[in-house]
Amino acid sequence: MYQTNPPRSPKDTLPTMYDLPSEDPEEPGLPDQFHLLQPRLLDETFRPPNYPSDRIFVASDLNLYYDSRCPLWHKRPDWFAVLGVSRLYEQRDLRLSYVVWQEGVNPFI
Repeated sequence: MYQTNPPRSPKDTLPTMYDLPSEDPEEPGLPDQFHLLQPRLLDETFRPPNYPSDRIFVASDLNLYYDSRCPLWHKRPDWFAVLGVSRLYEQRDLRLSYVVWQEGVNPFI
């Protein structure tokens, strides 16, 4: 590919969401040898200074429900962090998923 003057916009040259694989669980993933190591490293090192550790929720491969208008829509990020919420659901149960409209807090990362 050659360079144009002025350069073409990334919007014109990079793939769109329609060109890239979806989060469809039926599609095969491409995890590498670091797939398990990287979330563990993030769990151990993500320490925002203005939040106590009991008000930071981090998760790996957990369903994240994000749109109350389409409540079945979800993503399953390799890792994400939410600030200002307990790691336990209602201070007592391990989380089976993270539901943004219930918690009222979007993931920070």
